[in-house]
Amino acid sequence: MRPLFLLPLAMIAAPALAQVRAVPTQPLSEREALRGVEVILLNEGAAPVPAEGPRQIEVTAADGTRMTLERLPAPAATIAPGGFVKARYVPVAYAARPASPAPDALPPGVGSAYPADARAASASAVTDGETEVRRSAGTSSGFLTRFAPHEPVYGVFGPGDSGSKLQFSFAFQPFADESALSGFKFAYTQTMFWRLDLPSGPFAHTTYSPEILYEKPLDDTAVFGIGWRHDSNGEGDGTSIDSNRIFARFTKAFDLGDGWRAEVTPQAWLYVGKQGVAPDLDRYWGNGSLGLTLIKPDSLKLSLNVRGNPDSGRGAAELFASYPLADLGGGFGIYLFGQGFAGFGEALDDYRRRDTHSRLGIALTR
Repeated sequence: MRPLFLLPLAMIAAPALAQVRAVPTQPLSEREALRGVEVILLNEGAAPVPAEGPRQIEVTAADGTRMTLERLPAPAATIAPGGFVKARYVPVAYAARPASPAPDALPPGVGSAYPADARAASASAVTDGETEVRRSAGTSSGFLTRFAPHEPVYGVFGPGDSGSKLQFSFAFQPFADESALSGFKFAYTQTMFWRLDLPSGPFAHTTYSPEILYEKPLDDTAVFGIGWRHDSNGEGDGTSIDSNRIFARFTKAFDLGDGWRAEVTPQAWLYVGKQGVAPDLDRYWGNGSLGLTLIKPDSLKLSLNVRGNPDSGRGAAELFASYPLADLGGGFGIYLFGQGFAGFGEALDDYRRRDTHSRLGIALTR
């Protein structure tokens, strides 16, 4: 039996929660909702209340897409009796999508004969079903909703000895969202340096980086992750560099208004085991990094990552800048992408070299 002294508190709190009514603005489509949906929070009570509103609400877009919206972080505020404030929400899940066009109007590989077709891959929730895609080389299948971007996927080119830098990266979630193990992920990143300034254009450096990690959201604005990462130059005895690190990281997002947000990502790591011919790698890579990001969905994104070792005075900074090219027409689904690096250790097997490079190209994810 609950203590009687809790009853007055419950009677006070319940009306306070009930007197705030959330009135969302109907978005035209899923794409528009991704930019953020404005929600009016009305205080229908007789006393001031915190301007928090419900954490999640459901809304149906004008094109029939039914989605769940989640509140973005905002500065603390109070709603006066009879007053209102504006809040911003973004989609986190989809309950229904618009009806598909007739099968004969769909592009090859996406048809009613494949009920778990490529459209399912755009759903935010990880499901159990397999996705099938019809291609000229035959049907391909996979649990595509379990794949997600990890580090940026890009190809950039620079003058002189900057050459080209290519990166491929993805994360895979083995367990569905409803599983207690859904936070576990496998990730893989491969970074290649293509020396187009040299005869025959050799690939001078390649870094292979698998990861195993566990991520857990702490609230609406923060995610914590911990895991193990292996970085290798892929070479044999005598020239092999095999760095193994146990890391912990944390990302906190801050709403800046008008669709903009900032993210701060501190990260720390420990080296474990042998490192081949690079026993002093920690003097150049250090034991921690700090990431700073400024982004507006469907617009500009700037990301800066700095790392280093204060004892040795060596470190590095890398800047990414990107902008989507979808507005060029034809559904052009890539980003204009710029990358700059200054410091030590851009290439793993040349980590003692200090470089300053700037490159420009395209990205598939950012």
